[in-house]
Amino acid sequence: MTESEFWALVTRTSPQQDQTELADALKQKLSPLSNDELRDFDKIFGQQMRRTYSWSVWGAAYIITGCDSEYAFAEFRCFLISLGKDWYDKVVDAPDELGKLELWPEKDGYAYPFLDEYDLIAGQLYEARGDDELPYVPSGQATPAGKKFSHKKKQLKATYPQLSAAFPF
Repeated sequence: MTESEFWALVTRTSPQQDQTELADALKQKLSPLSNDELRDFDKIFGQQMRRTYSWSVWGAAYIITGCDSEYAFAEFRCFLISLGKDWYDKVVDAPDELGKLELWPEKDGYAYPFLDEYDLIAGQLYEARGDDELPYVPSGQATPAGKKFSHKKKQLKATYPQLSAAFPF
C-alpha cells in the first residue's frame, strides 16, 4: 500500500462528517483488502499517529477542546488524519494552521474533533478474519515530542494566534 492509497482511504468526504459515518465508511473501504494490505495500512496509520505526537499539536487540541488526556489526544490525532494529507501536513508543520479550518464536526453545538477508535479499525478487521492480531505499535513515544505547551492564556494566544481567535477562551 502506498501513502497515496492510505490517504484516499482515511480522508473524510466533508468536514462535518460524524465519527460513526466516517468509521463505517473506512470499514467498508478496508474490508476488501488482503491481510497484507491491512498490515501495511495499519503500519502507515501508526506512523502518522506518531508524527502528530507532539506538545505543539497537543496545545492546539487544548485550545480547541480543552483536551487533557492521552486518550482524547489520540482521538484528536485520528481526526487530524481524517482531514487528509494536505491539512494533516500543514498541522504537523504548524498546528496553529487549524485556526483556518472553517467547518468542524460538531457535538452539542461545539467543535468535536475526535474520532474514537479510528486507528483500530484495520486491526479489528484483521482479527475478525482469523486468530492473529496485528502487531502492536505504540502511537507515540513515552512523552510527546518537543517542549510542553504552557496553559497560561497569554502564552497560548502568542503561540496559537489563529486558533485563539477561532476558539476564544
